[in-house]
Amino acid sequence: MRTSLLLVLALLLPLHAFAATAEEVVKKSQAAFLYAGKDFKARVMMTLISKGGQKRVREMTMLRKNYGEVGGSQKYFIYFFQPADVRDMAFMVNKYPAKDDDRWLFVLAINMVRRIAARDKSSSFVGSDFTYEDVSGRDLEDDTHAIVKEEKLGTNDCYVVKSTPKAADVDYSYKISWIDKIHFLPVKEEYYDKKGELYKVFTADEITDIKGLPTITKRTMKNLQSGHTTEVIFAKTDYNIGIEDNLFSERYLRQPPKKWIE
Repeated sequence: MRTSLLLVLALLLPLHAFAATAEEVVKKSQAAFLYAGKDFKARVMMTLISKGGQKRVREMTMLRKNYGEVGGSQKYFIYFFQPADVRDMAFMVNKYPAKDDDRWLFVLAINMVRRIAARDKSSSFVGSDFTYEDVSGRDLEDDTHAIVKEEKLGTNDCYVVKSTPKAADVDYSYKISWIDKIHFLPVKEEYYDKKGELYKVFTADEITDIKGLPTITKRTMKNLQSGHTTEVIFAKTDYNIGIEDNLFSERYLRQPPKKWIE
């Protein structure tokens, strides 16, 4: 009798009573987008496109290793191949939960490792429309999240989530994300400036299954105010390759092992 009563009550409850919370959706999205696999490697082609259509290409290898669960510590290592002005430059991030990341940049031209201040997280990443924070992500607790609706975007059924930063140290007032209900990758993001006007749009243009892990292998960030666009393609993408801990050191910023960057 009790089971039957519970079943009746469940049928009478509105569907949204069983819907995922915004925090659950964003955490699953972080797991799929930023924490997939134990570690990760890709050859990255980044194309910077000016308002007039002129193109500059940056080529790099990106490596990432997770330490702990989703939302836990991570380490990133990025080595640049081209163009000439950034060749042999290397960028490293130690990402921590609930505190500022540590970031370092090795610049061959001056043979110096430079610490990047935490306040620079909203700065452009090597002249692109992505920020340093876009590379390593934000902590779940840094924003207030709310599901504003659910809708289809292209062929994807999505949660539409509004994320509002709790602090004023970022360059946008809020972000709207379309997060696919199946693989939980963000298929589109809209960034609104301090006046509430749309100024940047991220799109996931190509999603590829790699070792059973759906991966955004082509993505675009458009700055609607400047007219500048950055397109990024991931090639030679792989997961769970056994990246060694000692890679993430100042020594290897200056001279990284070829087996990891090639």
